[in-house]
Amino acid sequence: MFAKWSVRRRLTAAALLVTLAGYLLIAALIVTPLAHALVTGHETEHAAKAAHRVALAIQRTAPEQVRPIVITEDVDLIQVVDDQGIVRQASPKMLGQPPLTTDTSTGNDNRVDAVVCTSRVPGGDCLITVGYRTPVGATTWMVYAYTPVVPWYISPLYVLGVLFAVLLLSATTAYVTWLAVSRALRSVTAIKTELAEITATDLGRRVPPLPHRDELDDLAWTVNQTLDRLEHAVEQERRFAADASHDLRSPITAMRTQIEEALLHPDEADWPRTAVAMLSSLDRLQAIVTDLLTLAKLDAGAPGVGADVDLAELVEEELVRRAPGKRVERHLRPGVVVIGDRLRLTRLLANLLDNAERHAESTITVTVDERGGEAVLEVQDDGAGIAPDQRDIVFRRFTRLDTSRNREDGGTGLGLSIALEIATAHGGTLTVEDSDTGARFVLQIPRASS
Repeated sequence: MFAKWSVRRRLTAAALLVTLAGYLLIAALIVTPLAHALVTGHETEHAAKAAHRVALAIQRTAPEQVRPIVITEDVDLIQVVDDQGIVRQASPKMLGQPPLTTDTSTGNDNRVDAVVCTSRVPGGDCLITVGYRTPVGATTWMVYAYTPVVPWYISPLYVLGVLFAVLLLSATTAYVTWLAVSRALRSVTAIKTELAEITATDLGRRVPPLPHRDELDDLAWTVNQTLDRLEHAVEQERRFAADASHDLRSPITAMRTQIEEALLHPDEADWPRTAVAMLSSLDRLQAIVTDLLTLAKLDAGAPGVGADVDLAELVEEELVRRAPGKRVERHLRPGVVVIGDRLRLTRLLANLLDNAERHAESTITVTVDERGGEAVLEVQDDGAGIAPDQRDIVFRRFTRLDTSRNREDGGTGLGLSIALEIATAHGGTLTVEDSDTGARFVLQIPRASS
């Protein structure tokens, strides 16, 4: 049942139960013992006053026979006992009763403090006993005043009062909690409503900041950060979808045009040549689809196979496997080992080499080195290079640069994006850095520990 309650109800119920238990514990362990001590002390001193008054009266006129004592206080249980243990005077309720105590162990103030339990008094309870020693002629008599012992709960009326106070305080605390939580949740509800409208209508809007700098204002700030990332991701996906559809449409349109032209004059068409042209378009289409699938796997966080990879050996193997092209200069430091997925790192290197192959004039330089505890792989061409303001843009998917470095010369426009994603997945970076000539791509990955 509690699981179906709102946060406000759960917090209010929790506050009510906790405060109720706390107040009851305070009442049982602190308030009630303190009140009991105060009431007991008050009753004891009340009996002492009564006994002291009677003792002073006896000193003035010693009685010759037992007679009732005139009660002037609320204490109605008094006995006057001579040195022989005979009751000489008593309050009306104690007439005819033998001495309830004969304790004479008084202190320096001639006072006796004790507790007497007896069944001879109506109620049969224990009694707080206060006695005073008083001289009568050549003898010494004792005046005892008795009052019932205060029970631990003091009285039923006191218990009801404490329970009422505990319930009142607990209810007040629960009400204040309800108000505080309601006020806090109003801000949460406003953020939720605004967020729902933003995601449904306009991702450019933001949740307004709250008037107070607190956790809820931090929540609004975090929501706005999330909206920033969401808007950027949606815009990137829209741009990516538009570019992908355009690039997929280009080879498809080319194949359709070639087939339509051949079908217009089927007898005169050069079908082998048409097939070769279509095969080229299919190769490009397949390359784009393959790169799109690779990016989808990387975006989904598909795990790679972790193993020790020597970057110098990786470069040698890839250069041996590649078809002859531009001249490649190698500066490979052996023993530079990283932990990563060999296939993905090979794909990263191949994409960098393909990019350099398309844009180099004559020479490609590949360098493997170690720098500050990190493995460094550099691929540089001697082409036109990349302008500083376009070095971040070049890693975007389907990015179009100027005509000297566009993708119409065989690339899919996704190779550098895939390389960047692979570098990031390995905890590294891929950047375009300054060079004397051409473009210089620098990959940095943490080296494997010895």
